[in-house]
Amino acid sequence: MVMIKPLKIGELVAKVPVIQGGMGVGVSLSSLAGAVAAEGGIGVISTAQIGYREPDFDTDPIGANLRAIRSEICKARERAKDGVLGVNIMVATRKYEEYVRAAVAAGIDLIISGAGLPMELPKIVGAAKTKLAPIVSSVKSAQVIMRYWWKKYNRLPDAVVIEGPLAGGHLGFHREQLDDIGSLHYDDEVKAIIEHVNTMAAEHEAEIPVIVAGGVYTREDMEHYMEMGASGVQMATRFVTTYECDAADAYKQSYINAKKEDIVIVNSPVGMPGRAILNPFMKKAKEGQIPHGKCHLCISTCRPAETPYCITEALINAVTGKVDDALLFCGANAYRATKLEHVKDIMDEFRPSAS
Repeated sequence: MVMIKPLKIGELVAKVPVIQGGMGVGVSLSSLAGAVAAEGGIGVISTAQIGYREPDFDTDPIGANLRAIRSEICKARERAKDGVLGVNIMVATRKYEEYVRAAVAAGIDLIISGAGLPMELPKIVGAAKTKLAPIVSSVKSAQVIMRYWWKKYNRLPDAVVIEGPLAGGHLGFHREQLDDIGSLHYDDEVKAIIEHVNTMAAEHEAEIPVIVAGGVYTREDMEHYMEMGASGVQMATRFVTTYECDAADAYKQSYINAKKEDIVIVNSPVGMPGRAILNPFMKKAKEGQIPHGKCHLCISTCRPAETPYCITEALINAVTGKVDDALLFCGANAYRATKLEHVKDIMDEFRPSAS
């Protein structure tokens, strides 16, 4: 039986080797992240349109988001004074550098960054103590990032997150790959990434834990990846149906109501495939462009005049409970949710055995 140990990222120690995945817009804010951190995991706040509740979000979305980054980190700290907190910041975010600097200034412990390769992240963070964990989906992307960081910044990642094809939200795979996930033999890719990271770490006398994400739902899933050499797992979908999750109850209920066949791959309006729950909104989106309001400056790849719908509006509708007019991002296992549960109950399931 595999030994479950605390997750160590530099001097940061999570007693439970679970990172709660960042979920925007507004699904993982201070309530969920704080609860996970308080129970010994790593709680993660998503910065994606984090300021959607701010009164000036319509007129100054960037300013609202930057302000909310600080306030949500501060609120999460109050919930988990000694816990480990991170933020998830997408590389594709407009004003990415400003978001990173705001999180560092607010004293965040860890930045997890994907949706693009975070090539310049070490430069933005500079000498701050904040730990850095790029998200990768292939050996090639891990090689490119680690080689570049070392050559240009004399720095390696403090941790690496592998995000597989069963994850929720935007995915780092081509649509054709997602239509036949079995043919990817993705466990082989996970093993290869872990081997590469371990080799680089040994060459530079460093310790770089690898965390696996995408389709992790139970302790059995965690043990599977730890047997392969992972140091921890990242879960997002499992935490949506918790009392502490920041989303509206109707959003959580959409997971509980979903059947396996309701979970589909969709084309996001920002040019990336994603996984979501099939609902009236997604059916309407297939029929033609859905009118939308003013651009809220979310993703750099979005073309407001051409987009089939506004992803910001669709995700705000999701988190606020207007689920029939929403993009309901989810992981492949969302249909397994049958009830609301407390974060503590989930964390107890994944806690290292007393031995």
